Amino acid sequence: MFLGVSIAEWVGYLASAFLMVAFTMKNVNKLRIINSLGCITFVIYGFMLDIAWPIIISNAFILGSNLYYLFFKKDSEA
Repeated sequence: MFLGVSIAEWVGYLASAFLMVAFTMKNVNKLRIINSLGCITFVIYGFMLDIAWPIIISNAFILGSNLYYLFFKKDSEA
């Protein structure tokens, strides 16, 4: 507990902050990188919530999609 909030809840807030920051990015690659950090943090959060599969599965899928576009399929930016 820190300031009356559980560590798991802080991890959830951090994950949410990463996602909010990601959606302010104009550069798609930066958006994908920061969004990936949020997804990783949400997966950790899902495990901290005694295995919350909907959170884990959805964010693992989004992370995989981000990694695919970052490393295998290069977006052409105009």
